[in-house]
Amino acid sequence: MTTTITLSDSVALRPAARLTTRTSRDDLHAVPAAITSEWIKLRSLRANRAIFGLTAVVGVVMSWVLATFVKTDPYEHLPFTVANTFMTATWLTMVLAIIAGILLYTSEVQHGTLGNTITAQPARWVTVAAKALVAAAFGLAMGVVGIVTGYASAVASGMPNGDTSGAFVDAAWGLVLTTFAAVLGVGVGMLIRHSAAAVSTALVWTFVIENLLRSMAPANLTRFLPFSSANGLLSIRSAGDTTATLAAALSRPQDALLFGGYTLLALLVGTLLVYRRDA
Repeated sequence: MTTTITLSDSVALRPAARLTTRTSRDDLHAVPAAITSEWIKLRSLRANRAIFGLTAVVGVVMSWVLATFVKTDPYEHLPFTVANTFMTATWLTMVLAIIAGILLYTSEVQHGTLGNTITAQPARWVTVAAKALVAAAFGLAMGVVGIVTGYASAVASGMPNGDTSGAFVDAAWGLVLTTFAAVLGVGVGMLIRHSAAAVSTALVWTFVIENLLRSMAPANLTRFLPFSSANGLLSIRSAGDTTATLAAALSRPQDALLFGGYTLLALLVGTLLVYRRDA
């Protein structure tokens, strides 16, 4: 006897197809691979290598210039020492860290690889988290290099040591700042997405707009500006500081929370925009 199996019968005999779904646990397990991918991208971008090298150069040059040409603190009218000089370059390191964080995101947009990244990892928060963590590590490394080279240059210049009892604490707050700054740059990059526009906006705000606001607005308001908190973390004065602004200054922990809050806000808003517009 011959048995005939029709197409419909063969389909019915097959095991039921399994539907593949992605869970939150799967997304968490994907984070290490995403971090590795972002680290490779960071190292492959020549601009980041140039920024890292410039950090070391700035650390050396700033201490050398203060020791050789300036010599006296224009605010305190006292000779510069290693203690009040080795952190001077950290403010510029912060700016460079912001630029590096911006490029970590915007370079993908401009080179057209962001779509591939999102296709490979549909959970976009994983990509954002990986970029933020890699940026934080890079900002921390930049801070270390800037502080070490600044200290070495200050010592080599022949400056007196001064009171270095608080040097470790000063360096720790400086590293907090550069770490946050790189993550802030990622947030700015997600908000603006174009490298030149994002970097220009960050620089104009840092060097022009915020200084104008500090010169016009009351000190009780301007102390909450992002780079006023950066100055506070480094315990440095800007040219526009007055007796009122110095008296209204926040404590270092408060400045750290404030700058961290701006960083988190930029990252959250940027992540929202990544989900809404980037593909």
